[in-house]
Amino acid sequence: MDARQFEAAWRELVAGRARTKDNVRCVGCERCERCVECTFCKGSVDLTRCHYCESCEGSVDCQHCVRAKGCLGCSHSVDVERCTKSAYLVRCVDLSGCTYCLGCVGLSNADFHILNQPYDRETWFAIARKLVRDLRIPGARL
Repeated sequence: MDARQFEAAWRELVAGRARTKDNVRCVGCERCERCVECTFCKGSVDLTRCHYCESCEGSVDCQHCVRAKGCLGCSHSVDVERCTKSAYLVRCVDLSGCTYCLGCVGLSNADFHILNQPYDRETWFAIARKLVRDLRIPGARL
């Protein structure tokens, strides 16, 4: 096998994966494609071991997330991208080990932040509930 043959075979494998829509070992999933070992997910693509997720894509080991993309080990999060081992996030990108964050980017091990600024728990909930309501973010429950 030479480099040209390798590249052609690799491109065919990638194209074949994109054509596949079957789920593997999923239970109770609806309108999902290419998911593996998921339960009760809806309208999602390329999930692995996710549970009760909706409209998510390319995430692993997540649960109760809505519109999560490329996340790992997140829960109860909405409109998040590339977040890891975090929970209760809304509209966040590239967070790791965080909880209760809204509109944050690039934080690690942070709790109760809005737009990367820290708040005490009570103030965070007061501001976050109002913002989520005013922004009309579907699926966000605080």
